[in-house]
Amino acid sequence: MIGNLLRAAFLVCFLTGSASAQTTKLRIEVNSLEDKPVDRASVIVRFVAGRSMKVGKKIRTSWELKTNQDGVATIPPIPQGQILVQVIAKNYQTYAQKFDINEEEKTIEVKLKPPQSQYSAHQ
Repeated sequence: MIGNLLRAAFLVCFLTGSASAQTTKLRIEVNSLEDKPVDRASVIVRFVAGRSMKVGKKIRTSWELKTNQDGVATIPPIPQGQILVQVIAKNYQTYAQKFDINEEEKTIEVKLKPPQSQYSAHQ
């Protein structure tokens, strides 16, 4: 009887601890170097080091979405830890950088650069 109570108490503590896993609500702001919002930019957030999260019946290892007219992409709460953020937009260089997130809310500001000039080895 006492063994069953201890197991039940342990299970409740375990489930409560895992249900309150640390998450971060992530906001990504994408602007040009001139501080103009870049709308319709593709934003990819990948969990680093094999992390994932369960959403319904699916296991997610990344989020993919587009920025709005204000250049903002908001991602639902994700597990804290290291992430890779990639941003791809027409007429801009692709952006990629890793971040450690460990707060309840985080805003990442991305400044996109114009494309580099093309060079040819054949003259």
